[in-house]
Amino acid sequence: MYATRLGDDGAELRPLEPWQAGEFLAHMDRGREFIGARNGLPDVVKDLESSRAFLRAYAEKTAADTGRIHGIRLDGTLVGAVILRTLDVSAGVAEAGCWLEPAAVGRGLVTRAARELIGWAIEVRGVHRVEWVVSADNGPSIAVARRLGMKRDAVLRESHHYRGRRVDEEVWSVLAPDWLAATAPQPR
Repeated sequence: MYATRLGDDGAELRPLEPWQAGEFLAHMDRGREFIGARNGLPDVVKDLESSRAFLRAYAEKTAADTGRIHGIRLDGTLVGAVILRTLDVSAGVAEAGCWLEPAAVGRGLVTRAARELIGWAIEVRGVHRVEWVVSADNGPSIAVARRLGMKRDAVLRESHHYRGRRVDEEVWSVLAPDWLAATAPQPR
């Protein structure tokens, strides 16, 4: 299995697969309340079978080239993930997302991991537009979108019903020409 180093601090990015359901569930249990504050995943991944089913769905997306999930590891421990929730190569669009457990917050892990995954989508798969959809009150995720060079396209007022309340969502995006210009090696 391959891994991509995310720096010199022991962080790396690796694909997540169904056989890792136990580890994925343990990660979700460690971050359940924190992750669930803004992400519905803890409501889906509740036990070993639902963990396996979630990872199996992403394995099927990977096989169909319609999505991806990669775990963020710190010193070998799974602490979060970045995903392509959707990937439509023929249309040239994808939607990226992320989460972390509390012990991993504040280290730039999501930004580094998302940069790898978005770069792959644009540079390898030829995606033209990558979106980032986030609750309008999720300041840390919005900060990641900004660090990734994304622009806010829209605020979708009360578009998402989450745990008994309606929340605004923001749609951020980066276009391939802007991504490639920002990530191109600079002349010395």
